[in-house]
Amino acid sequence: MEFTSEKRGDYISWDEYFMGVALLAAERSKDPNTRVGACIVDENNRILSTGYNGFPAGCSDEVFPWNRDASRGETKYPFVVHAELNAILNTRGKSLYGSKLYVALFPCNECAKAIIQSGVREVIYLSDKYHDTPSCEQSRRMLDAAGVVCRRLSTKRKSILISFEG
Repeated sequence: MEFTSEKRGDYISWDEYFMGVALLAAERSKDPNTRVGACIVDENNRILSTGYNGFPAGCSDEVFPWNRDASRGETKYPFVVHAELNAILNTRGKSLYGSKLYVALFPCNECAKAIIQSGVREVIYLSDKYHDTPSCEQSRRMLDAAGVVCRRLSTKRKSILISFEG
């Protein structure tokens, strides 16, 4: 018996899949301005953890500020845990040595320290809109010195549609 196997040609790549998971995680953020998600995977393309930007557990988003501008009162910046750090912390002690971190926004210097210390070996990011800020310059410097590979996701795909209709 002869058969042909014609698989679908339009399936998403691993990079697209894991960035999609990071973007989906970002939708859990309650930040009215910037929603960032992260997804950490091992060398066998298994998801180890996800995270998004928000306040620490037990710190109500009804009590802490979401302001970006200090002229409007207290800002969110001293309180928000970034997606990358949340994803690292959410592993609850699993080894991240040799893993990849997919993140919507290039990591700041504080997250870079956690990325390096946790053993992540590659960062794949979608946006680098803060490229010229001191925080991102410092981040690049540390990640490069530690041998962490950073690359912007390159894809021809503009979007992936997720539908809750059967």
